[in-house]
Amino acid sequence: MKNKITSLIILLSFFVAGLAEASEKPWSHGDLRVSDNGLYLQHEDGTPFFWLADTGWLLPQRLDRDEARHYLEKTAADGFNVVQIQVLDGVSSFNRYGSISHPDGWNLDAASKAGEYGYWEHLDHIIDTAERNGIYIGMVCIWGGLVKAGLMDEAEARTYGEFLAKRYGNRRNIIWIIGGDIQGDIKTSVWDALARAIKANDPIHLMTFHPRGRTTSARWFNDREWLDFNMFQSGHRRYDQRMGNKDYPIPDGTEEDSWMYVDSVRKHLPVKPVLDGEPSYENIPQGLHEADEPLWNDKDVRRYAYWSVFGGSCGHTYGHNNVMQFIRPGLPGAYFADGVEKPWYLAIDDPGRKQMKYLKRLMLTFPYFERVADKSLIIDNGERYERILATRGGDYILAYNHTGRKMKMDLSKISGKEKNIWTMDPADGSLTYVGKTGDKVFRFTPEPGKDIVLIAVDATRSYLTPEMREVPEGRGSLPDAKDLTE
Repeated sequence: MKNKITSLIILLSFFVAGLAEASEKPWSHGDLRVSDNGLYLQHEDGTPFFWLADTGWLLPQRLDRDEARHYLEKTAADGFNVVQIQVLDGVSSFNRYGSISHPDGWNLDAASKAGEYGYWEHLDHIIDTAERNGIYIGMVCIWGGLVKAGLMDEAEARTYGEFLAKRYGNRRNIIWIIGGDIQGDIKTSVWDALARAIKANDPIHLMTFHPRGRTTSARWFNDREWLDFNMFQSGHRRYDQRMGNKDYPIPDGTEEDSWMYVDSVRKHLPVKPVLDGEPSYENIPQGLHEADEPLWNDKDVRRYAYWSVFGGSCGHTYGHNNVMQFIRPGLPGAYFADGVEKPWYLAIDDPGRKQMKYLKRLMLTFPYFERVADKSLIIDNGERYERILATRGGDYILAYNHTGRKMKMDLSKISGKEKNIWTMDPADGSLTYVGKTGDKVFRFTPEPGKDIVLIAVDATRSYLTPEMREVPEGRGSLPDAKDLTE
């Protein structure tokens, strides 16, 4: 019986892998580019690309081939289309097989040997497996702390950038991420050298910069020719947890206001898309460094996601404390993660991670590129957790209410004499049809303490119907066809 069960599991694994191989991949719509209005990402044929990333920082170092396949298959099934990884966590770095990234220092001609499954061959395998599952790999080339410590200078950055671009520039599923949890005014010339070396050899793939907590890449690099879109790190602190340096970059008491980073990026020209590349992770202590602090939970990570996206982001990155470092029994975890209590392969089923796909589905249900954040939609808005974030197109409004507070919404900002109203539960994607209204100001009282999305749509439109019980899987409205080969 045991052999039969094992055989069945193997057959099912091949079946799932076959489905992933046969399904349409995002890049079948062409390479990624910035939308014409500078706010979002899209494919060459105009198909919207809503970035929904999982954080898998130590994937290249911690997982073997089978584990990487399992993780990437589950990640794709949960609706993610990007995984952010850390290519190097040391100079040198080592992977699960004991392979070394730099056998001869920065002489990367010696990085691979014929017939040997080394560090870079394992990374090749991870990227190939992600491609079969329709996932882009967001490659943080080297962690910022290593550069700050002087372990890569400008010349070495140029060598490394050329190596990466020539090895991976022909892959369809690569997005370059410069930086790695660091301020851009630290070793700026090294980051410029790395980025320009990659772009010189790979002008096709998009590139961004992953900054330090509570900062944005726009602060240092918005004018760079190599930066295609911006990234911010809203970080892991609670409202009352001030960072203890004198150059605190945000006003006190705004630590959790992820939407404000989108506003700050919009002050920089030219306008570029932006997203939160590192919000508070599920199951990580609030503030990171105290074991007795509460853990951020699924409702918290939903708030960070909806606030950021409804504030104008082009997507969102989710993270889980136990998954981003791939802890398991026998492998100690940082930030008080317990690999015995919850190894990564159980944590990938935690609720917040499962719930991110409903945000992606919602955003792709409505006309995508006309969407704007609009603070004027909510009348008598609240502060902090009571704040309602709203976004709209020409004929729809989406508003996220974190606490279930009473709300008043200005429906005159969209078309239609009458509007259909729904609520969506962001915990399970379920829709409830509220009814039709001709009121210019719509008043609604949700269930107290429960977060919801309120949806208002011009009653002549059929993006949703009263009979629907869940958010559909859509791809958004395409812009007018245009010749992108000009």
